[in-house]
Amino acid sequence: MPDLKPKDLVSKYGLPREVRYCKKCVISNQRPRIGFDAEGVCSACRYAERKNAQIDWNKRSKELELLLDQHRSRDGCFDVIVPCSGGKDSAIVAHKLKHEHGMHPLTVTWAPHIYTKIGWTNFENFVNSGFDNIIGTPDGIIHRKLTRLAFEHLGDPFQPFIYGQKAFPMQCSVAYKVPLIMYGENGEVEYGGDTKNENSPTHDLHEDLLKHYFSGIGPTQWAEDGVPENKVQFYLPPDIALMDALNVTCHFWGYYKKWLPQENYYYAAKHTGFLANPDGRSEGTYSKYASLDDQIDGFHYYMAYIKFGIGRATSDAAHEIRDGHLTRQEAVALVKRFDGEFPAKYFKEFLDYTELTEDKFWGIVDSFRSEHLWERAGGKWKLRAEVK
Repeated sequence: MPDLKPKDLVSKYGLPREVRYCKKCVISNQRPRIGFDAEGVCSACRYAERKNAQIDWNKRSKELELLLDQHRSRDGCFDVIVPCSGGKDSAIVAHKLKHEHGMHPLTVTWAPHIYTKIGWTNFENFVNSGFDNIIGTPDGIIHRKLTRLAFEHLGDPFQPFIYGQKAFPMQCSVAYKVPLIMYGENGEVEYGGDTKNENSPTHDLHEDLLKHYFSGIGPTQWAEDGVPENKVQFYLPPDIALMDALNVTCHFWGYYKKWLPQENYYYAAKHTGFLANPDGRSEGTYSKYASLDDQIDGFHYYMAYIKFGIGRATSDAAHEIRDGHLTRQEAVALVKRFDGEFPAKYFKEFLDYTELTEDKFWGIVDSFRSEHLWERAGGKWKLRAEVK
């Protein structure tokens, strides 16, 4: 049975009890690891200022060329691993590496929990635009169990996907002896989090994985919940000795090239056949071109809203303010309209996948509502402090 006692998220994530919103964007100080300065501006906005005005992108481009020159094959063999879903962001990385830099990428995909129709179409379009690809699909029984456990204990059903998304490219790197892995952006830097790697093209392949991406719980730590260690090998990075021997490194394209998601969309639509959400927008937000692959996606964003008061529209709008595509006033209006919208489209599929009843689902959801964020008013839950 799921533990329905209220979770202490303040202690787990080090959340401030007083909610404050960034003076420049719409993100709050409830995002784990984000920083706010004395002027009330978040670390992601300050990074965006430096990105737009201070970083020498010509110098960074030369750094990229030096890196690629060290790895570029002369016989057409694979020379870079690109984790790739077929979405706009991974598509631009793979396509530019191949067509602008003369690299020979092997794209690798960690399969979604349950493909959406548009997600599968975009994946096929991407591969058919001229890329070799390996797709990793984990044991369905184990994956469903991990998904339910992560939902119950972490408030994030997406965690098993994140395990594989990070580990599978490293496994392919070792298996194919291709030491260079090129991800898209460094989310900690771009969206607000630990800034220690702001001026680095890479990150620690072990410490940062556990801290930044695994919510402090690695795949093997679910053994006490009935998932044996020998059943989660597919979710683990290769042995560190094997990676060190090959000198495996994970680089971020966003360190070398200015990261602009909206421009990534237009580029992928033109070059790899990427299609936006046919519904016009995704549930919980106003945007139509991000995180379209998985029927579970919406519940990941919805639970972020429950746990931190930060929904999908907030995340999208905050980044578009930093990119100069929205004013703060426009962003606040969009947040008020769409943030926290329940992802009803695939609710039945989610319940079937996790083998939960609606009552258990809502019991788990409510156990992640922190008292300092939520209050009950008129029989409904309401955020105590909303963006203004």
